[in-house]
Amino acid sequence: MPLTLYSHPLASYCHKVLIALYENDTPFTAYLLDLGNPGEAAKFVDLWPVGKMPVLHDSDRNTTIAESSIIIEYLDQHHFRAKLLPADAQQNLDTRLWDRFCDLHIHEHMQKVVADSLRPDGSKDPTGVTDAHNRLKTAYAMLDRHMANRDWPAAERFTLADCAATPALFYASIVSPFPPDHPHLTAYFERLLARPSVQRVLAEARPFFQYFPFVADMPARFLTDQT
Repeated sequence: MPLTLYSHPLASYCHKVLIALYENDTPFTAYLLDLGNPGEAAKFVDLWPVGKMPVLHDSDRNTTIAESSIIIEYLDQHHFRAKLLPADAQQNLDTRLWDRFCDLHIHEHMQKVVADSLRPDGSKDPTGVTDAHNRLKTAYAMLDRHMANRDWPAAERFTLADCAATPALFYASIVSPFPPDHPHLTAYFERLLARPSVQRVLAEARPFFQYFPFVADMPARFLTDQT
């Protein structure tokens, strides 16, 4: 197979690309990265010096692509039959907007909370964590309002924006649960969880959830084969 995805089943941005691949039943080789192995980490840094996953290699085009949104756009251009970026210009902009919203205003703050929990005592950033939780509350409220009269945030169908929303909301809902007065956000999250592509990604991640710092706070249904 020409496509190789360098990723890890627990990594949230890898989930984003995997969902896109599974939505299209696109064949690829999954390369499980072990960045705790110095030799493996060095090889990966040679491939992509930033050292962040996922990274996609297309041997047919001798091309290496990084950054989850760009990977999905590349796949959409060259490999996907069910397009995740609409051809309509306004819908395309809306899709990109909500992709960026989920990455920058949910995903990033969720990762701040998770990363801080891994810091040793004496180097934690409680002010930064409080700020992250507050920013997540703002993002939740915005998304709840946006989803009041729609099923999907952009283009009235599943798009890149939903690939971004799924891992961001999945992990964020654990570290900073949705407020009970956000029914539209909650309903949207349930629609995402019902996608076969999402269920497949979570099934593959489930054996690794034990390593997630907030595993004790995970709802029981995330730890079984029923989401």
